Amino acid sequence: MAGLNTGRKIKQRRDERAGYTLTEMLVVVAIIGLISAVVIPQVMGQMGKAQSRAAKLKAQTVAAAVELYSGDVGHFPTAEEGLIALVQRPGGLDSWTGPYLRTKEELLDPWGQPFQYTVGEGGGFSVSTLGADKKPGGEGADRDISVQ
Repeated sequence: MAGLNTGRKIKQRRDERAGYTLTEMLVVVAIIGLISAVVIPQVMGQMGKAQSRAAKLKAQTVAAAVELYSGDVGHFPTAEEGLIALVQRPGGLDSWTGPYLRTKEELLDPWGQPFQYTVGEGGGFSVSTLGADKKPGGEGADRDISVQ
């Protein structure tokens, strides 16, 4: 019988050590909180930078499509035609060989706003976005991006 009691005691000690105490759990939660406080702002900052880079690349793609349109049609899309002329044939243009972009979604910046298209009086154009804040000016992800 003595051997049976010894086995029970060993099993009981093992069971006592198997779980975590409340203090240990609180320490782990506090460490996770501290790491999150440092990492999350860094990741969010990188996401804003990535969206700004994506906006510039998309604006450059749209500007290249405007150039292709101009090569086929002989002029940039008018302000009235807008950038939609890159996806849908404007009325009365037989030389249009588009679409120059695959979908209408390519006319949206990474924040879901349509790119702004301006035709200059001297024959130039610009494709721009106001950034994440959708307001003129700003820095980081909020800065304006313009491609000519």
